[in-house]
Amino acid sequence: MSETEGFAVFDAVLKAARRHGVRWETDYPMRKLTTFRTGGPASLLVQPNSEGALQDILQAALSENIPYCVIGNGSNLLVSDEGFCGLVIRIGAEMSGIEELGGGRLRVEAGASMSTLCNAACKLGLSGLEFAFGIPGTAGGAAVMNAGAYGGEMRDVLLSCDHLDSRGNPGAFTGEALDLSYRHSAYSAGGYILTALTLRLMPDSTQAIRARMEENLRRRKEKQPLDFPSAGSTFKRPEGHFAGALIEQCGLKGCRIGGAQVSEKHAGFIINAQEATSADIAALIAFVRQRVLEETGVLLSPEVKWIGPLPESGDAALWNS
Repeated sequence: MSETEGFAVFDAVLKAARRHGVRWETDYPMRKLTTFRTGGPASLLVQPNSEGALQDILQAALSENIPYCVIGNGSNLLVSDEGFCGLVIRIGAEMSGIEELGGGRLRVEAGASMSTLCNAACKLGLSGLEFAFGIPGTAGGAAVMNAGAYGGEMRDVLLSCDHLDSRGNPGAFTGEALDLSYRHSAYSAGGYILTALTLRLMPDSTQAIRARMEENLRRRKEKQPLDFPSAGSTFKRPEGHFAGALIEQCGLKGCRIGGAQVSEKHAGFIINAQEATSADIAALIAFVRQRVLEETGVLLSPEVKWIGPLPESGDAALWNS
């Protein structure tokens, strides 16, 4: 039996991958690709090594009507325990180049990790990304959700983004077209695959930049449950409130469903405390959200995105809020 027998539907995708020397695997456990460390298998995983390879693979998938999803470091994802029946495109280390353009500008491929990007900017004496040091995602993922922390966010430094549209055609957004707001961008609703971004940073001494980076990392380690798998902050910050404070106010610190737990260190984090399933985590997110609504009147919206079929008790509206 050949390695791809039973996967004939993916023939065009695999041919495209081979043309570009792209790595691929079948029935790949998604728990290895998410920071929650949960999730069932992807039918096919590919990891493009260039925008051209990505475009070729995407157009092959579109030509065969193959369901697909795109991930980065998996730091804001909850994948169904059943996995994803289709193509998973992971933009990671194979597309992680960082190029200095001059004038404080950097061009960054979407798969570059935020920690690598922050360190590179520091070495170049470019300030503006210190807030992001320690964020576990990729540059592309950070731009898609306009990630932020400690008084900074991506929109402070983001000039433009290159992308492929829903037909695999290249394009770009710049300025107001990026539609940047709290945990939102023009890419948040899907329909595009972000491939690279251009940042504008400010010159400063490497020592001063490094000191701010290390201080932010110290604060993360002090306040966040980094010893357990999680997706970072589970809920968006509701206007006029802090999600963690509301959850703690409702007495939910330490609350568990299966192996999922509201962190006792920071109530804004739901963690994989002990071999949790994605269903456990989803159920706890829904429970916390309902309890906070009942006791405070505030409706929390998850930062976490769901991939794959919902569990039987799953609420589709929860993941579209």
